[in-house]
Amino acid sequence: MVAASNPLAVAAGLDMLRAGGSAVDAAIAVQMVLCLVEPQSSGIGGGAFLLHFDVATGKTTSWDGRETAPAAAKPDLFLDRDGKPLAFMEAVLGGRSVGVPGTVRMLEAAWKQQGKLPWADLFAPAIRLATDGFPVSQALAKAIAANLGGLGRQETARRYFTADDGTALPAGTLLRNPVLAETLRAISSGGADALYRGPIAADIAAAVRTDANPGLMTTDDLAAYQAKERPPVCGTYREHRICSMGPPSSGGIAVLQILGMLSHEPLPTMDPEGLEAAHLILDAMRLAYADRDRYAADTDYVRVPVPGLLDPAYLAERAKLIDPALAITDPAPGDPSWIGAIGPAEPEPNAAQPGSEEHGTSHMAIVDGAGNAISMTTTVESVFGSRLMVRGFMLNNELTDFSFLPEVDGRKVANRVEAGKRPRSSMAPSFVFDPNGTLQAAVGSQGGGRIIGFVSLALLRMLDWHATPQEAAAAPRMQTLGGPVELEAGTKAADLADGLRALGHRVVVVPIDSGFQGIAISNDGLTGGADPRREGVAVGD
Repeated sequence: MVAASNPLAVAAGLDMLRAGGSAVDAAIAVQMVLCLVEPQSSGIGGGAFLLHFDVATGKTTSWDGRETAPAAAKPDLFLDRDGKPLAFMEAVLGGRSVGVPGTVRMLEAAWKQQGKLPWADLFAPAIRLATDGFPVSQALAKAIAANLGGLGRQETARRYFTADDGTALPAGTLLRNPVLAETLRAISSGGADALYRGPIAADIAAAVRTDANPGLMTTDDLAAYQAKERPPVCGTYREHRICSMGPPSSGGIAVLQILGMLSHEPLPTMDPEGLEAAHLILDAMRLAYADRDRYAADTDYVRVPVPGLLDPAYLAERAKLIDPALAITDPAPGDPSWIGAIGPAEPEPNAAQPGSEEHGTSHMAIVDGAGNAISMTTTVESVFGSRLMVRGFMLNNELTDFSFLPEVDGRKVANRVEAGKRPRSSMAPSFVFDPNGTLQAAVGSQGGGRIIGFVSLALLRMLDWHATPQEAAAAPRMQTLGGPVELEAGTKAADLADGLRALGHRVVVVPIDSGFQGIAISNDGLTGGADPRREGVAVGD
């Protein structure tokens, strides 16, 4: 089974599985098609986190394909001449925001361990679609129309995404990308080195450095990029074991914290769409986001108390802060133990990062015929990333996931810009296991900074209220990043607004564009789900 955000990408992944390919093989085929048909969300110019489960060994492996800051980057990258943070879009548009892409190098590393089909075969569906053309989807057409200004600042992107009269391409337009087809052919024959060295790398660096808002990336930065195999973060929720992505993503830690705090509440006895459960869940989110803003960063550069943040005793103390009758209005980070902290032995940064969030992303869940599984979240950060197009694909704006302010009140922010560092993420690809270590589900979501909430809500639906992945994907959304509560307009969640306000929550009712995909595994087979707010599907044999 493959669950992903576009039917053409799902079909490509299934083709690989039906040809005897592994889950990793399918993931590569899915990603290459997404690069073509969903360039607003992910692609070979971006980064990704991949969780892999090997059914033969029972081992879960996590791969870090997060983008890195160029070697010349300094903490003041997003400060103006007066030392003030740039406006967000002023930082996003152009070369300044582009990190060294990691997706292709990561996928190649995972394929060398778990791939079964020839590398070149995995690119065939995307090359065919790029050459013959694909119909512009409703989501892509909408994204182009909403971003004409940013896309129009570079001639290459403007020509590709607009009609001859300068208007956005309408849905249904047959769009060809022969330039991307040539790029994918080069990677299919030359491996990841075709992207990270030679003419393609030179074009990436040139586009970044010669833009009107220039960045610092060089061909040496691209050649030096390495994907990293890291230990997943794992914890328990009732009788289940859940594993997810650790730093530089904050997603896995935050999801596990939310669940750990809520494990002290009798959620299964509550109405999943009722006020009582919503209040508890939202305040658990608030506390997790407070810890995230204080502690989470790239552990190659900053010491992070991962075991302390996930310690059941610590989470039990944090859970005591949740008052059933009153909202937490000013969530503060906790004081976890630093025993077993991960990262260099330096004084811990002790300033919380000022509010910021990522925006784009796409997610896929895959289970192959042998029972191996993938949960992979992939991104270019904002919609169309930096809006720079090179060799047929979009370059990310991932560096804006760093804190624009390197210090607050004279204290360093953990997620400050540093040379070679990976910016903090919220991506949370996750696996659920039963007490015997049998894989029960592969889940994740797109949605930028809100991924943590989307994945947490879906897991609660599935584990406490026995929802199918599709029911969890379609359920009403509610979210907080630590401040106001966002309730999904037009759903039962919006009906909770007055009750939550009475408990002290600040509430807004807004459209929420989540993107959960998941696969549940049982003795009866596979059950998939894809968020109906997007164009995804879950299809299997």
